[in-house]
Amino acid sequence: MAKLEWQSRRYDFDTLWNRITDGILNGSASATLVDRSDFESAGARCAVTVFERYSMIGGNRLSLTVTLFQAAGGPVCLSGITAGGSQAMFFKVNTFGEEAFLDKLRELLA
Repeated sequence: MAKLEWQSRRYDFDTLWNRITDGILNGSASATLVDRSDFESAGARCAVTVFERYSMIGGNRLSLTVTLFQAAGGPVCLSGITAGGSQAMFFKVNTFGEEAFLDKLRELLA
């Protein structure tokens, strides 16, 4: 598992979600949007999106869960967590694919 937390006032919620989605899906031939869940209450918004792609390095599929949250008037907060990149049964052996997936998200936020 690899994790990235980030916040900014530079993007609005929808622009950032579209930028991330387009960048992830166009950045890998095997990337897919698995599902998305949206919540809105009292001026706050939250979107949880799960992406998946094949990792050539690990020889398996891995996921990236991106959560965007914004309270009324506040910055957009992001949490990105990858999973599924290890090949061992009891401990993490190969996390290169997870880090590479998270690096793509980092590029989109730069």
